[in-house]
Amino acid sequence: MSKRLYLPLIGFALLALLAALWAGLLRLGWTLPTLTSNFAMLHGPLMVSGFLGTLVALERAVALRQKWMFSAPLLTGLGWMSLLVFPTFLPGAILLTLGSLGAVGILAFITHRETQIFTITMLVGAITWFVGNVLWMLGQPIFQIVFLWQAFLVLTIAGERLELNRVLRPTRQAILLFIAAASLYFCGVMLSTFVLSWGTRLAGIGMLLLGAWFLRYDLALRNLHHRLPITRYIAWSLSSGFVWLLVGGILNLIFGAMYAGPYYDAALHTVFVGFVISMIFGHAPIIFPAILGIPITFHRIFYTQLILLHTSLVIRILGDLLTNLSIRQWGGLLNEVAVLLFLGTTLYSLQKGSKS
Repeated sequence: MSKRLYLPLIGFALLALLAALWAGLLRLGWTLPTLTSNFAMLHGPLMVSGFLGTLVALERAVALRQKWMFSAPLLTGLGWMSLLVFPTFLPGAILLTLGSLGAVGILAFITHRETQIFTITMLVGAITWFVGNVLWMLGQPIFQIVFLWQAFLVLTIAGERLELNRVLRPTRQAILLFIAAASLYFCGVMLSTFVLSWGTRLAGIGMLLLGAWFLRYDLALRNLHHRLPITRYIAWSLSSGFVWLLVGGILNLIFGAMYAGPYYDAALHTVFVGFVISMIFGHAPIIFPAILGIPITFHRIFYTQLILLHTSLVIRILGDLLTNLSIRQWGGLLNEVAVLLFLGTTLYSLQKGSKS
């Protein structure tokens, strides 16, 4: 498929990210104009389904070159925009749910072609996204189903890392430990939809085990001192993300059920920002060239966005744990500055790569 046909889908995803960042600042308490009366409450759906869901589905569709697969990112792109256009969230929620169902279809296709632990893990991740969207569409509050959305990202990344780690030929024991950790995490997430407190804590244990597995077995740890600068940068991005997954597991284990407030913010964003965004920073030099066919030129400034992301997240979590709104607000604002810096450096690098 021609790049001109799917480049607008990348635009959908990036616009969703900008909208999600805007809504996130409103949720943090910054005084900004609002697009809709409930715009701040759309931060999660915009980030998970509008941005990340669209990007994940698009990456798969581009890799497999199956035209029907592009319907998934198209539906999620139309879905998040519908959330802003229509006075009720239902039309947008329906489109986002259909898009996530399309992602399930893509992963089912991949799993059928290659039935491996990593493809099954990613398929289960897509299913949790779809189930979360269905429950949200039916009126479940976000705090009740946000762990399903979180599992979509955690299990997708876990499956991708397991796939890439095949070059290390992990032992049977290592694979069994991965299955045990991922299964425990999945069971905790599913339990959280019925018994939030126990499910959250069980999922926290699963996160701890997954984080520990990555820090023990993942290829990134071996590349921290690689001779290629871009490989070292990727390794540091991923390794720091694994640490945040551990922290997220600890916070979930300590706090249990959370409905709102600073502890809720801390537990969610250690995973969504610390783990997921670190993975995006690390995988961008691989994903964007794969989608666009343009190499990324590495610059040392890439480390600036990575350091700012982690420093600002420490500030934000500190504000949460101290219940200090001002510290939390500034930490969250700097989180978003780090993401915007990442977008700027990536686009600049791609532009240079297209001319080389």
